[in-house]
Amino acid sequence: MPSTTETRMLTRPEGSIAYDVSGHGPLVVCLPGIGELRGSYRFTAPALVHAGFRVATMDLRGHGDSDATFSSYDDVAAGQDALALIEELGGAPATILGNSMGAGAAVWAAAERPEAVAGIVLLGPFVRDAPVNPVMALAFRALMAGPWAPAVWNAYLPTLYPGRKPDDFDEHRARIRASMRQPGHRTAFSRTTRTTHAPSERRLGDVRAKALIVMGGADPDFRDPEAEARWIGERLDGEVLMVAGAGHYPHAERPDVVVDAIVRFLGTVQQHA
Repeated sequence: MPSTTETRMLTRPEGSIAYDVSGHGPLVVCLPGIGELRGSYRFTAPALVHAGFRVATMDLRGHGDSDATFSSYDDVAAGQDALALIEELGGAPATILGNSMGAGAAVWAAAERPEAVAGIVLLGPFVRDAPVNPVMALAFRALMAGPWAPAVWNAYLPTLYPGRKPDDFDEHRARIRASMRQPGHRTAFSRTTRTTHAPSERRLGDVRAKALIVMGGADPDFRDPEAEARWIGERLDGEVLMVAGAGHYPHAERPDVVVDAIVRFLGTVQQHA
């Protein structure tokens, strides 16, 4: 299916959100996680366009080409931006793909506007606050609070890919570093790392959209990735896909497995809608 990718800016009350849109058909909105870019979906979006969907990939506030002029950088804010983008593109009911923190935003958006969200795909999802040693929590906050935060994140990022990294991983990581050098972006990133996922957890029972949970079996961000995926699946009555050997970005590490599962799921969402 012929298609062109077009970068646009979504105007919000306190700034603008950058997004790319391509393809034709039912709308899929893709949200990245903390410290990531919309390019996190560089393998996912073309395949979904080829499968007959219109795909919009967006940067979080203070990330990538989005502004760093906002007063909030949490799950709720990202969920509000996703709903605003669906409205802007006239794509309701849409499906939201959310990775990491973006998964929490997808849950909140689906609960807040059930008529606008028919399906959610949660990738390496944070939809609740994980139990953390208080000393470790303070240490993490300190590491992410100062001018050294981008360097710390740059060093930490490879550990989230315990299996085979994408061939373009070095180039992608360089784009993330460049993004954080933009005015205000380092501070926005630090503020985003302090978000709580409690608002998303409180809304799990309100979600009526169909759900697919995709978790890397070796995701180092979770003590027991499979148990977390099952817990989310039970609360959303959703399908769970475990990706053996993958870490926190299964859609980038194993697109050969994850994209096929997403396309099949989107087909069921359209039938249900």
